[in-house]
Amino acid sequence: MKTQVAGRNRGLVLQWGHRRFYLDTVLLGASMGILVLGFIMVASASLHLGEKLANDSFYFPKHQLVHVFIGMLAAVFVASKKLEFWEKSSMPLFLFGLILLVAILIPGLGVKVNGSVRWLSLAGVRIQVSEVFKLIAVVYMASFITHHLQIVRTSWQGMLRPMMMLMAACVLLLKEPDFGSAAVIMAVALGMLYLAGARLLQFGVLLTLAGVGAGILVYSSAYRLKRVLSFQDPWADPLNTGFQLTQALIAFGRGEWVGVGLGSSVQKLFYLPEAHTDFLFSVIGEELGLMGACVVIVFFAIIVWRAFVIGKLAERMDNRFAAFIAYGLGLWFGLQAFINMGVNMGMLPTKGLTLPLMSYGGGSMIVMCSALALLFRVRSEVVEASGGVAREKSAWRRAS
Repeated sequence: MKTQVAGRNRGLVLQWGHRRFYLDTVLLGASMGILVLGFIMVASASLHLGEKLANDSFYFPKHQLVHVFIGMLAAVFVASKKLEFWEKSSMPLFLFGLILLVAILIPGLGVKVNGSVRWLSLAGVRIQVSEVFKLIAVVYMASFITHHLQIVRTSWQGMLRPMMMLMAACVLLLKEPDFGSAAVIMAVALGMLYLAGARLLQFGVLLTLAGVGAGILVYSSAYRLKRVLSFQDPWADPLNTGFQLTQALIAFGRGEWVGVGLGSSVQKLFYLPEAHTDFLFSVIGEELGLMGACVVIVFFAIIVWRAFVIGKLAERMDNRFAAFIAYGLGLWFGLQAFINMGVNMGMLPTKGLTLPLMSYGGGSMIVMCSALALLFRVRSEVVEASGGVAREKSAWRRAS
């Protein structure tokens, strides 16, 4: 294997014989920054918990390191497959995703945690099926839009067909229950349809119906309604319904500008529930302060920005599938990170969504690494089609 740096455009080229893979160094830097910072913060947030649960302070960091390693292997596999493979596999993958969603609802197969059945245990690694299906949904939507672009832009059928398919999956997600993942999948799908050029009136009607449906689901479920009401005023019952949010807000308040110092969080010591998973961002806010939280936000902003830059270049070069894969992945990363941070900061009701590439968890880490690898694959194929990294800038100008 040869590695080349492509001069002024900061491109990194990996070469095996006559095969080349063009890496986006900006995207790579942001991704590695999030992974490294996430691992450090998971270790900081879980040392006490590992000692209590497994008599091993490094129990969670060691497992997270394994998750990252498996995620890297999955990323290499995903990046090794051409986009043509993923396009042809979109419908089989979608059906496979539905089978997984049904499988976890079968007694004895699904793993129940905190009242929800969202996981399958495979080879000792718990896989959250909703995370797998998010990636599948992006591939499916990109393929559908590519093959039915004119229908999407001109008729109701082009919007309703994929949304009805995804709605069937969301019904299964709500059975787990996993309202947050269902909302993310539908929002990303709607965003992809909008970027594909769906008529504004049709898009507006569908968006309104989705909003009304979400509202009905909230008000028809006692526990969802309880979450919304406690979110509106967490201090009304700070020791019960508002406990998670009040503890998260206290963590941010203690962090101030530069934080209390790495490893010095008090809230993670059995005050803040799920400190190493869903509420990791609160620990970051407490230990690293506003500056540390802003670094995380900047990293995610760079990933979303690069995804849309790659998508635009692919679209201008008439590679629609690559373009909508990039757009969908950018929407997914941005939306899930925004929701997780919003929950941690009291801007949104509790959803149970992980912070991509940072929160503890095998399934989430593996899927997110795979999603990033797919984005790198899109970029590599688009740059290769434009004549290589050395001509990427001129290709972008021609496309614009």
